[in-house]
Amino acid sequence: MKKKLLALTLAVSLLAGALAGCTRPQAQTTPTPAPTQTPEATATPAPTPAGEKADVRLAVLKGPSGVGAAGLIAGSEAGETANHYQVTIAAANDEVVAGLSRPDDPIDIAAVASNVAANLYNKTDGGVQVLAVSGLGVLYILENGDSIGSMADLKGRTLYATGQGANPEYVLNYLLTENGVDPAEVDIQWKTADEITALMASGEAEVCMLPVPAATGVLMKNENVREALDLSAEWDALQNGSRLTMTTIVARTEFIQENPQAVEAFLADYEASVDYVNGDPAAASELVARYEITPSAKIAELAIPKCALVCITGADQIKGVIQGYYEVLWQANPQSIGGGIPDDGFYYGG
Repeated sequence: MKKKLLALTLAVSLLAGALAGCTRPQAQTTPTPAPTQTPEATATPAPTPAGEKADVRLAVLKGPSGVGAAGLIAGSEAGETANHYQVTIAAANDEVVAGLSRPDDPIDIAAVASNVAANLYNKTDGGVQVLAVSGLGVLYILENGDSIGSMADLKGRTLYATGQGANPEYVLNYLLTENGVDPAEVDIQWKTADEITALMASGEAEVCMLPVPAATGVLMKNENVREALDLSAEWDALQNGSRLTMTTIVARTEFIQENPQAVEAFLADYEASVDYVNGDPAAASELVARYEITPSAKIAELAIPKCALVCITGADQIKGVIQGYYEVLWQANPQSIGGGIPDDGFYYGG
């Protein structure tokens, strides 16, 4: 068990460096090795006996993955979920990846970008598995003006964007290339969502790429900003046989093997949470704001219908949704998914 966690720690520290550095490595055609962090040391708990609530360390990201988990977080606090969750709400993928590899008190289950999930699997020799697809396309091009009507219109423009080294960068580059634009012909300025929001709200920036709910916040703050392009629609227009698949839920393989009932209970809790959020955006938005997943309940309420929240489970179903997306990313840049398309061992079947 310690050897497995050490291997996960070493491989993940490599991926953390890649995410932090945001550099594009040379393309390879075979899986390559993945990132890290360390809080207080506590012993890894033993598997939970049947019939007892498991203590599960869960990490989600601010943004859509956190929005989808809002009901679960509230339910856990009220003692109404099948498991008890110790929840970390992280600002970036590298924080979550680091937590998965901690030698003591590691995260058990986490929401990460779909390309990061593949990286982790490839670079840890199967140290994680994907439990569910949790989010589809949520990226938008916003414009402070009225001159962008297609991806080709971005040529020669300055575009402020978030998500360097993760799905947004690879999606943007792919869509530009497929529409006849070399990404080098666009002045892409990589910044945080908060920085871009401020620039767009003040009118200093004209064009940006942001995910919901950050994009929703910009539209609320500046009435001159409009939604120029829905990148999910742009992706679908290419008819490449894949779906834009942004976020997944992964778990440490060791945790899955030792706590199968807790994993199944989590999937039931998470599906119920997604159903609640999608079904009652007004009530859910109050929880989202309470947990500081978005800046305000109003932003959350307007964003939820565009967050593309799902809970797709089952090995065949997950693979059917995500493999085509991985194939596109692999053809564009093999290192975006860790050097190779994950094999069937990546998919948790329940």
